[in-house]
Amino acid sequence: MKSHHFTLIVDGPDLEEVLDALFEAGCDDALVGSTDGILYLDFDREAESTESAILSAIADVESVPGVKVIRLAGDGLVSMSDIAVRTGRSRESVRLFVTNERGPGGFPPPATDPRTHYRLWRWSEVREWYEANYGTQVQGENRGYDEDVSAINASLELRTTAATPRPGNGQASMI
Repeated sequence: MKSHHFTLIVDGPDLEEVLDALFEAGCDDALVGSTDGILYLDFDREAESTESAILSAIADVESVPGVKVIRLAGDGLVSMSDIAVRTGRSRESVRLFVTNERGPGGFPPPATDPRTHYRLWRWSEVREWYEANYGTQVQGENRGYDEDVSAINASLELRTTAATPRPGNGQASMI
């Protein structure tokens, strides 16, 4: 088995109040913290896969009454600065890739609104583009992690959205 490190962002009572319950629920491999009122648990969990480690931690956390997992930190989104660091390029070089002024073109579109000043990209798409066009494999990144995080966060968001009544008919609606 391999150790997997990840952070769950949670909602509920102050985690200090439920520390014993979290420990008894199987979260003895987590550090509990809070930053700017955001509650989180940092896990180092042994499991066969990243997905099974994360899903078992979510189940353990949510077995404690009143505690709900909101999302998994680190959703695989990166800024131009992040891309520069991960590829060993300058930020200006990455900006030129993004604007198709350098390189082969076809840089992945941002995952956020392209009209905003601060755009973010999916690292898995950028990594794939970079490796395909420059023949250089980006080292040190868990290849499946970003995809696992994105899928789990989508499921958690869908769960929250589906449970939220919409004005008018009292039912959840999907767009």
